[in-house]
Parts: sequence; structure tokens; C-alpha cells
Amino acid sequence: MDTKGTVFVTGGASGIGLAIARSLLDEGWRVVIADRARGNLDKARGGFAEHGAHVRCESLDVADENAVERAIDRCDMDFGPLVGLVNSAGIFGSETSALETDTGLFRQILEVNLIGSFVTSRAAARRMRVGAGGSIVNISSVSGLRGNSGRVAYGASKAAVIQMTKVMAVELAPHRIRVNAIAPGPVETPMVKDVHTPETRAEWLRMVPQRRYCEPEELAGAAAFLLDERKSSYITGQTICVDGGFTAAGLIARNALV
Repeated sequence: MDTKGTVFVTGGASGIGLAIARSLLDEGWRVVIADRARGNLDKARGGFAEHGAHVRCESLDVADENAVERAIDRCDMDFGPLVGLVNSAGIFGSETSALETDTGLFRQILEVNLIGSFVTSRAAARRMRVGAGGSIVNISSVSGLRGNSGRVAYGASKAAVIQMTKVMAVELAPHRIRVNAIAPGPVETPMVKDVHTPETRAEWLRMVPQRRYCEPEELAGAAAFLLDERKSSYITGQTICVDGGFTAAGLIARNALV
């Protein structure tokens, strides 16, 4: 069966990345699922057995620049040509005030969320440039757009991802490569379940007009749209908020939340 092409998904073995990988496979893409969590990779491998030769799982730490280059090379030569990339790998840390944030943690979050996305995007774009072009989708966050308390490192990394998206979109447009970002609000992922306390959840629900968390599958549709040249060929350099109205909200009437 013909496919739409090959997409490389980092952080693809759980949460948002896994939902995106599943959606892409269902829509007829070939997908390389890259993740550093071997246990999650094993589960993903077993869960996608029905897709056979259209899916490949491999271990990858996006903070390892040389490993990223090798993984993208293998994908492009053996499983490609590569036409899509989703940068979903990321870490959060903990909710900590700016004055109490350790610089080591700050650097670690930047290394994975920002530099990891940059290195993977650069490697993929170099292959796409000599091929038929392609689409890069970076997973940012509404914390990169709003001053969410306790997220100085995470927010800085995700804001930088949005700016990186704009710059790369401008530079890569002549090579038929589109670069966009998705800024999720609260999403029901394993990482969120680990770090969101009941108090945190209550605050999010107070500020999100839809009064609920996003399911990963709801976000996957936006990624699939941005990857599909037939549906989004004139969209580049943009950040789509999938946030239940969080970034649009101002004052919310009390009776609207009852």
C-alpha cells in the first residue's frame, strides 16, 4: 500500500507523541517512533504490530546530538525519504519559583526541550532540503506564551521553541520546508499526571473556558493537519494553540463556570 511518506516522531512512545504517531499511522503515513524510555518503546512496538513495516521504534535521547544525526540518517536512507518531523520529546521538572530554580535544572530543560528540538529539526531539514521538502511540527506549550507561575525554565524553553519555529520557517521556506508549532494547554499525559496536583488541576480548570483537560488524541489532529501538504501547504511559521480557550480568556463570568 502506498503511504503519504515518512514522519519521525520524537517522544513518540507515550503521551502526545504516541497519540500523534497512532493518528499518523491510521492516516497512512510511515512513522519512526523515537524515545529514550525503552519500556514505553517496547509497549509501543507491541501496540503497533498491526501496522507491520510502516512503523519502526528506536531508542533515542534528543540531548545526544550525534545520536540524533545517526537516527535521522537511518530514517532517511532506510525508511524514508523523510518528509515530516514532530518534536514531541520534552521534560518539565517541577513547579518551582524563579528564585528557587536551580541552574542545573534550567540547563537540563533547555537541553531537551529547546536544543533537542533544534538539533533534530536541523538534521531533518538538511535531508528534506535535498529531497521534496517537508513539514516540521514543534510541540511547544501555552507556558511559552503566558507567564505561568512556577515554570520559569519550562516556559523559557517553550517560548524559545516558538521563536525558533518562526526563524526556521523563514529560512527554510525557499527549500519547500514548512515549520510550525503547537502550543497545548493542559493535556492528560503521564507527565502531567505526575506533576499536576489537585490544586494545580483546579487552577487550570478555573482558567480554561472548556473546563477540562485535553486528550492527547485531540491534539494529534492538529499535528496531522500541519504535516499534510494537501491541507496546510500555505501555513508556516505559525503557532496553533490547542488549549480549550486558555490563551483567549480574559475575565470569565463566575456563572459560566457553574
